[in-house]
Amino acid sequence: MEITLDRPPEGAAADWTIDQNWDRFTAQEHAVWDTLFERQAKLLPGRASRAWLRGLDVLRLSRPGIPDFRELSDRLMAATGWQVVAVPGLVPDAVFFDHLANRRFVAGNFIRRADQLDYLQEPDVFHDVFGHVPMLADPVFADYMQAYGQGGLRSLDFGALHKLARLYWYTVEFGLVREDGDLRIYGSGIVSSHGESLFALDDPSPNRIGFDLRRVMRTRYRIDDYQQSYFVIPSFEELLHRTLETDFAPLYAELEGLDDLDPETVLADDRVITRGTQAYALAKRRI
Repeated sequence: MEITLDRPPEGAAADWTIDQNWDRFTAQEHAVWDTLFERQAKLLPGRASRAWLRGLDVLRLSRPGIPDFRELSDRLMAATGWQVVAVPGLVPDAVFFDHLANRRFVAGNFIRRADQLDYLQEPDVFHDVFGHVPMLADPVFADYMQAYGQGGLRSLDFGALHKLARLYWYTVEFGLVREDGDLRIYGSGIVSSHGESLFALDDPSPNRIGFDLRRVMRTRYRIDDYQQSYFVIPSFEELLHRTLETDFAPLYAELEGLDDLDPETVLADDRVITRGTQAYALAKRRI
């Protein structure tokens, strides 16, 4: 989470939150949301996890236009005790973790332009709300996100944020789950991306590897392209259990003595579901 500010910008509260000012969004900005929503809503049935699809229904995100965070938070609070708060952009790590630990999800307060539908490096309101919020309506995943925030605050004392960030990346952002023998998407970076919603499940290029906490926290990732490996959890209950039952302090110490792994690496003891060809990554390197 690279930022340049060390204090809240003008107009933001001490916790970096701002008023969403929903009325300021233009018709063109609402139209971008609707375009993105319609495209993904058609694509994701049969691809997204049941929990994500249920969350989309519970939160009534099919209503046209960028959601009003006050109404969205009312429904989310009733479901799992979470709320969505607007922030001006990326926030400091400690602020981010504190919000998660207190069941508040921070969302960007801008939306990409119409010519940026397929890629945007900084998360916008579509990524944050369409991608993340449906999973927060699932009680088990909602508890996992709170546990992650609490663990994130502790990680700052161990200088281990870069290790813990990989857990967030390969679960919350780019995770896959097995349901009834099939792989399904739940990571927000996938469900909010048309291209990666197809790539993550259908393309022969990436590895798909059974989730292991230590393995994930050793694995580097890329922020500017499709993933070269995806990690598959057996269930959200198992993900929460592994997180709550792990003593992270000795794990951080153990990981310091192990080499980091490149995103495309496959280890001999990995539970490989699909060993990728890496054709996509190799082709990009030739460009």
